[in-house]
Amino acid sequence: MTEQERPDHGLSARDRAVLALERRDWPGPGAKERAVREELGMVPVRYYQLLNALLDDPRALAHDPITVNRLRRVRESRREER
Repeated sequence: MTEQERPDHGLSARDRAVLALERRDWPGPGAKERAVREELGMVPVRYYQLLNALLDDPRALAHDPITVNRLRRVRESRREER
């Protein structure tokens, strides 16, 4: 399903763009942060704050369950490591 075909479930365009960025594969270090700055016009710190909040938003889970669940697992494993 393409981004245009995916229902938005009440998410803002910015929220959908954050999730779309997380679905992509990144070729090397710094590529994702560069895309955050260039494509979304925000600093990486703000991006990760928004992303973390999205992971707890049921609308984000409904919009993109595969990405949100994957990122929740990553977040949980990092918390357990601390």
